[in-house]
Amino acid sequence: MRYTETMPRVVRALLVLLTVAALAGGAAVKTEAAAPDLESALGRALRAPGLDARRTAALAIDLRTGEVVFRSNPDLALAPASAEKLAVSFVALRRLGPGYRFHTQVSGSGELSGRTWRGDLFLVGGGDPTLARPDLDALARAVASWGIRRVTGAVRGDETHFDARRDAPGWKPGFLGLESRALSALSVDGEEPRGANAAAAAAAVAFTQALERRGVAVTGRARTGRAPEDALPLALDLSEPLASVVRHMNRESDNFAAEMLLKELGAVVGARGTTAVGAGVVASELGGAGVPLDGVRISDGSGLSRLDRLTAQALVATLLAGTSDPGISGAFVDSLSVAGISGTLKRRLVTRPTRSRVIAKTGTSSLASALAGFVRRRYVFAVVQNGSPVPYWSARAAQDRFVTVLARQG
Repeated sequence: MRYTETMPRVVRALLVLLTVAALAGGAAVKTEAAAPDLESALGRALRAPGLDARRTAALAIDLRTGEVVFRSNPDLALAPASAEKLAVSFVALRRLGPGYRFHTQVSGSGELSGRTWRGDLFLVGGGDPTLARPDLDALARAVASWGIRRVTGAVRGDETHFDARRDAPGWKPGFLGLESRALSALSVDGEEPRGANAAAAAAAVAFTQALERRGVAVTGRARTGRAPEDALPLALDLSEPLASVVRHMNRESDNFAAEMLLKELGAVVGARGTTAVGAGVVASELGGAGVPLDGVRISDGSGLSRLDRLTAQALVATLLAGTSDPGISGAFVDSLSVAGISGTLKRRLVTRPTRSRVIAKTGTSSLASALAGFVRRRYVFAVVQNGSPVPYWSARAAQDRFVTVLARQG
């Protein structure tokens, strides 16, 4: 489902209105008076036991007219949970491009003598969140195609494309290994490292095994190490296009992928592969796109951080900006889950009038619950609820009632 046909007529005006509202300290973002019955129905939908109205923000806009049909605390800074990934997706697609691919390379330090590589091989990570065993098998096949049948040295995993921090600011210690893999530039899906700093070593072991399956014997023990600048490139693996990575990340709410994207933004745009530099790139790009930044704080890519803050109007503005950019709109919209069909909405909103007519990004943590997206081609919306903790089922039920009211209206 694409919404770009109706966006251009109102998106610029809406972004201006949202920005003005933010600068004015939360003034009304409204072009016309919303229908009282609709506004009341939406307000009732959000009320539920255990939900604090003072820690709930919601905004809904009619895409055809630009009318704000509902708003409640639209400029209130709240923890967004995985709705944070919308901001990272938008900026990554915009700055890197939907066709961007992560690189993983095999380089050799030494020389080829007959069928023997005299020296070490380096598996150089490029932050690919989708790197898996089949990719290592393909790299091993490419190395073997040089005629190499023996390596006198060892395979060394190089993760220096990113910094050495394995979590992000504001994360609980228990998040590593549970909510996300350690944030290494060289990490293989399905390989279990022994410790937060062992991802590159585990990748080196897995690649050694892949080489041996291809008939390449490796003498030395797998370890980590930085590839010399004059190492000879022997093989290259490219990830799927960024559009595919973002689609998986948003639909399945993949925290590790979001963090790799953020660090890649830091490495490519900010010249340093760190969470902090990537977060700065995201904030700067959001501001440049007209997203109101008052109250916004980007501390990681996934929304796991307790330090993250977004507003309902910032989420709506990000959705509008993503769909109004012809270079990324298809990939951005396609990354959202479809009600009753795919991703984290596969088992939500499964009946009429919402099934297949609501596309959105969900967000869930102990402190926050969120839903932001589109209802048909008619409305753009964002709902964010916080609590200590937030009541999980009540929050989701309120969100579902909210979008159902919009769907019936549409």
